[in-house]
Amino acid sequence: MNQQTEKSFCLGRARGVLLLVSLLLMVMIGRVGYLQTYGREHTIRSAERQQHQIETLPARRGTIFDRNGTLLAGTIQQRDLFIDPKFLQDYFEIDGHKKTLDESIDQLARILDKKPFELAQLLGDRYESRYLKIASNLDEQTCDAITKLNLPGVGFSPENIRYYPDGSLAAHLLGGTGKDGHGLDGLELRFDPLLAGHDGSKRVLKDARRHEIAVAADDYHPPEHGRHLILTIDANIQMIAEQELADTCEKNKAKRGEVVVMDPRTGEVLALANWPTFNPQNLEESSPETRANKALVYPYEPGSTIKPFIVGPALNWRVTTPEEVWNIPAQTYTVHYDEHHSRSVKDVHFYGKLATWDVLVKSSNIGMSMLGERLGNPRLYEALTGFGFGHATGIELPGEDPGRINPLVKWNRYSTESVAQGYEIMVTPLQLCRAFCVYANGGFLVTPHMVRGVLDEKGNIVPEDPALPHRSGVQLASSHIPPLREMPRVPDAQSAANIRRILCDVVVRGTATKARSKTWNIFGKTGTAHISEGRSGYSDSKFNSSFLGGAPAEDPRLVIAMVVHEPDKSIAHYGGAVSAPGASHIIERSLTYLQVPESPDLPAPSGLIASVLHAFDPALYHSRSASIRD
Repeated sequence: MNQQTEKSFCLGRARGVLLLVSLLLMVMIGRVGYLQTYGREHTIRSAERQQHQIETLPARRGTIFDRNGTLLAGTIQQRDLFIDPKFLQDYFEIDGHKKTLDESIDQLARILDKKPFELAQLLGDRYESRYLKIASNLDEQTCDAITKLNLPGVGFSPENIRYYPDGSLAAHLLGGTGKDGHGLDGLELRFDPLLAGHDGSKRVLKDARRHEIAVAADDYHPPEHGRHLILTIDANIQMIAEQELADTCEKNKAKRGEVVVMDPRTGEVLALANWPTFNPQNLEESSPETRANKALVYPYEPGSTIKPFIVGPALNWRVTTPEEVWNIPAQTYTVHYDEHHSRSVKDVHFYGKLATWDVLVKSSNIGMSMLGERLGNPRLYEALTGFGFGHATGIELPGEDPGRINPLVKWNRYSTESVAQGYEIMVTPLQLCRAFCVYANGGFLVTPHMVRGVLDEKGNIVPEDPALPHRSGVQLASSHIPPLREMPRVPDAQSAANIRRILCDVVVRGTATKARSKTWNIFGKTGTAHISEGRSGYSDSKFNSSFLGGAPAEDPRLVIAMVVHEPDKSIAHYGGAVSAPGASHIIERSLTYLQVPESPDLPAPSGLIASVLHAFDPALYHSRSASIRD
């Protein structure tokens, strides 16, 4: 190689080295630029993720109390155990402590009563996961034992558990919550925004073992806990109602049953029960059919319990008087519409002539049909809609059915007798109980409600106010219920008093003698309705057996509606034999609990009325024990 060639080679090599060095310098400058810009942001974000963590602070769900402060639904806080599998295993592998990792897993498994092999396999399968919950609802003793292990990547998260201390008590009212803690039915669903509150959060600084070091004040946002709900329900009366309803249904081998107890002066629901029932603590063990609150979502044809709501307006409108006598010719009465169309109406018993008073006391279908003919369809329709039938009551529970009264244009000539006997109309037990309150409070149509209010910060019961810091957007029905004197009046006070007095005779000498009490004067009305089978007509073996009642007659404190569906006919099926005794037991036990004074003897009807009553015996009114139920 000559000198010139060697010089060129050296020069080229120097240029190559210079170029390579320049490229390396450019790469280094680019790297530095990247690290100072985008890389810096990435590094900071990565450090943030490793050193800081945003944790949710769950709000505690509000508590539900009865009217006396008895806990019906509460929240208890337990802890879940979680592991960061990747962090845990990387930590031990970096330090070369494989044996220590295996020993730690064994110790943790023993505390949790799990098999070490299964726990190790789970962590291995989820190696890339950054969050793995391995245990729930841990008690304090277990949590303390796990904490002492001082394992990296292991921690606890709080979990709020809904708790129903009395099991199935008031289950259909409370409803229940799902796994996410939100209401699924009943009051838990209706007032979920108010009860749930709003979760908070905190941004925490953690050490290399993922243990919490500090929380900046600006990074802490406390939760807004749910509001506490106060009901009108009395847990003791609710328990009584559920016990007597279950006993009645089981004794009569019924398909199902409902009972509603109200204070007629305020519209407060003191008890509302369905049978069969369920435990809201274990919703998965019950069916949607069992959880349905049939007392307000399943309307039915009421039968004779509708009769007071026709006779009352008829007295109010002076269409009849209590002492008017109806000439009932036989046990079967044929209504002739024209020469080609007629209809037969039957009474269970034949009494001959009956006064309007006894048409109600003896529950005469024929007498009611005659009264219905005199009223006419327009006034029958007006009478029933005046008591709120065909419209939802507005109670604070989801899914209420309004029942059904056909528009008047859909009534036909057969409707008069059907409606007068409690058919061709659909009502709920809640609607019946509400309507019956009219005769207990002097003629006013109350609005049923079951929520008294919420607890404020000072422990006072107040209506929910949109201006409150915990506002839920839920308006409580109790916050806009007018006083009794401002509620709609149906019949006048005298007509309401007349009906209540007549209904006392239903218990003394009518269809509900098995409901008579030795202590209080009870007024009531029975109902026994055949169940429709669609186009096949009405069943001769399936019935709805009902009783409406109230007491004490001289100053009513309670009104009750009990409905038992499809009792075994071979045992009993009339409302007076099936529902009346159980309803009377509820009234007696509840009045005893409320310490209501004993009633005086019920005054006998006046001479004018007594002279037209069937088989009148004045001795019945001076000795309540003379015709006490079995």
